[in-house]
Amino acid sequence: MRRVGLVVLCLLLAGCGVQPSAPQDAGDAPTGVARGITLYFVDSRGALRPDVRPTGRLGTISEALALLLTGPGDSSLHTEIAASTTQVGTVTTARAIQLRVPLSIREVTPKGIDQIVCTALGVHVQGGGSRRTRIQLLFTTAPASASAMLRTCPLTD
Repeated sequence: MRRVGLVVLCLLLAGCGVQPSAPQDAGDAPTGVARGITLYFVDSRGALRPDVRPTGRLGTISEALALLLTGPGDSSLHTEIAASTTQVGTVTTARAIQLRVPLSIREVTPKGIDQIVCTALGVHVQGGGSRRTRIQLLFTTAPASASAMLRTCPLTD
């Protein structure tokens, strides 16, 4: 028993062998600031393409959709969403993010719907939200089945 006590005492005195050191510089800490907002537009082949708007921050879903609705600017990309007001209402529920868009469903092609959904989900996920979140689009006029549909971005399926 005495021998075990001596071994334990030696181990405690020896420590783990790690020597103390001064703090080491590892560069700047991450700030969480995004370069900008990623919007989704359509290229000449009809494919969705990301387009980063250099805002210096991530922003909100409503802000991103307001930028999306202003169009692609001087880009070679185009939009399949009719020109309209840029105000979008956003409500987050347990089931989905509901977006009340100032458009009739006739003013948006299926690819335009993908633009809205991918832009909203991109901001949501970059802000720490779940990739499994769904989007529910509420149009000014649309069949009930269109507004009830929960959507995902086809680029992340």
